[in-house]
Amino acid sequence: MSEQSGGSTADADPAAIEAQIEATRARLAGTVDELAVRMRPQQIARRAVTDVKARLVAATTTPQGQLRVERVAAAGAAAVAAVAMALWRWRRR
Repeated sequence: MSEQSGGSTADADPAAIEAQIEATRARLAGTVDELAVRMRPQQIARRAVTDVKARLVAATTTPQGQLRVERVAAAGAAAVAAVAMALWRWRRR
């Protein structure tokens, strides 16, 4: 009964066990700190803005970095149509 299945924890040096516990605590503290930073509203907003910018750049430029005029023109036309529709509805009131 001096040995547990899967290892020799019962025979291990108490100093080694303490060192392992301290290393585990340090890793957990780092993980908790990282999670706390990730959950801040400013960080969440910053990540969302960065993601939207990356998607916009990917949608409006080619892999070579050239502007995709047809997509930009389509988005512009959709924006103009949306504004025109909103003005039309506003004037009908």
